[in-house]
Amino acid sequence: MRRTMTVCAAIMGMAPGVAFAGDWRSLDPENTLVIGTTKGQVVVELRPEIAPKAVERIRLLAREGVYDGLQFHRVIDGFVAQTGNPDNRDGGTSRHPDLAPEFSFRIPAEQAVIAVSRSDSREGFVGATPIQAVSAGEQARGADPRLRGWGAYCPGVVGMGRQADPGTANSEIFFMRASARRLDHEYTVVGRVVDGLPAILSVAPGEPPKVPDLMLKVRLMADMPPAERPAIEVADPRGPGFQAQVEALKRERGAAFTICDVEIRSRRR
Repeated sequence: MRRTMTVCAAIMGMAPGVAFAGDWRSLDPENTLVIGTTKGQVVVELRPEIAPKAVERIRLLAREGVYDGLQFHRVIDGFVAQTGNPDNRDGGTSRHPDLAPEFSFRIPAEQAVIAVSRSDSREGFVGATPIQAVSAGEQARGADPRLRGWGAYCPGVVGMGRQADPGTANSEIFFMRASARRLDHEYTVVGRVVDGLPAILSVAPGEPPKVPDLMLKVRLMADMPPAERPAIEVADPRGPGFQAQVEALKRERGAAFTICDVEIRSRRR
């Protein structure tokens, strides 16, 4: 984070942490998950544009209280922190039916912000969630004008767990502790951590951990009393400061640049 913000500040000619007007946006309370864990609070921005059925399921389970008290039952350093299973182990499910895969999406182009275009692909964001999409050339050859893409498994991205069958996602969710782009196209992306990633990085590792950390309470921000809602704003990928950050990283990284190099900043109002 320090490297990213320092590079951004250099290109903008200002001190790290200073932002332009219009760089910050508020979160939608109906699609913001607030998770109290034994390591601290975690805030997740859900993106129903990317995976409407999976996001609907997570919201339902949060409102039913299914996630409260569940263990991080599978935590691998440099990979994932997995939770959301009512049995606190792989293989269990909620009382609701399994979900069909939502490994890719088609959305109106204006719902995404493209950060880099290459001959074979494009990368960008839907809100805070990183995505990859087909190239502009490939998109133009189809009859559907909507952007065709999929979620990118960068640090902080949240996905739906499943068994070997692609259609077995149910209640399990996992948080990326590092990039793992091999998961793209294989697991449904539902959103990204926008505040509290250090808590996810500090949960006890193990399969299962000897002393598992817990999700103590999981709520939608919309269901919380106003005084208890986290007063968070998130960097807007359409904002000039964010775009300057991306351009600086592209110059620094060159051909090695990927969307996972871009960290989403947040601030407390």
